[in-house]
Amino acid sequence: MARMHSGKKGKHGSHKPVRKVPPTWLKYKPFEVEKLVLKLAKEGKTTAQIGTLLRDTYGIPSVKSITSKKITKILKENEMTPKLPEDLTNLIKRAIIIDTHMSKNHHDMIAKRGLLLTESKIKRLTKYYKKIKAIPAEWKYTLDQAKFLIK
Repeated sequence: MARMHSGKKGKHGSHKPVRKVPPTWLKYKPFEVEKLVLKLAKEGKTTAQIGTLLRDTYGIPSVKSITSKKITKILKENEMTPKLPEDLTNLIKRAIIIDTHMSKNHHDMIAKRGLLLTESKIKRLTKYYKKIKAIPAEWKYTLDQAKFLIK
């Protein structure tokens, strides 16, 4: 698959092996894994951080293979989802970092282009999330509001 803002093809990464049943050596039951996910979410971890912590600390290779639900679905069932989706939040944080860099380095035109590309990704994601009703239809991205929204 091609890269979004360059003429390059990109590289394909490795994929998880398709496995429908949980490993036999795993000692956790589905309700225990759900409790761990909720505990980590209460500590303020994102879904990516939760998955990494479960893999590295608890030895749980895949939440979906054990509980047959993704981490986001577990959080949604227990009404613990964040206000904004995680990928949109990460892009907004990146735009804030680039903007603070540009305020110190006024002549950095490469950073200016990076900010434009990041903001176009944010607007594209916002359009998609409004379409599937993950964010309110009247939600609008501006860099000034984003600084107050994300800390």
